[in-house]
Amino acid sequence: MKYQQIEITEKAAEVVRKLKDEYGEVIFHQSGGCCDGTAPMMIEKEDMYLDDSDIHLGQLEGVDYYMSEDMYDIWKYTHIVVDVTEGRGSTFSLEIPLGLRFIIHSRIMTGEEAASLGLSDNMLDKK
Repeated sequence: MKYQQIEITEKAAEVVRKLKDEYGEVIFHQSGGCCDGTAPMMIEKEDMYLDDSDIHLGQLEGVDYYMSEDMYDIWKYTHIVVDVTEGRGSTFSLEIPLGLRFIIHSRIMTGEEAASLGLSDNMLDKK
């Protein structure tokens, strides 16, 4: 079975579609830096400089999802679900003017999931 490291809830997917309609090409980036820390931020693609230190985890609703390399080293065995909640975050993310903010729900992957993604499962159980 093929697993994905990232997924999105339907509620968050609706917001993503709305923002894509309004802004055009956008990306998700999870940096672990200032503002809301590890919250995923949606940014217009042209406003974000990506380089080899940004890891591409996949796409959600046709939007590329990147994580900084430092964060990925910590989160690589984590399954991430992007969701949205009411409230104003402290980021520059595009959903903030809607009175919403993207959040993540996460859990540690199983050994089977990690192996499916090409990750060593030495640190994970074999369930």
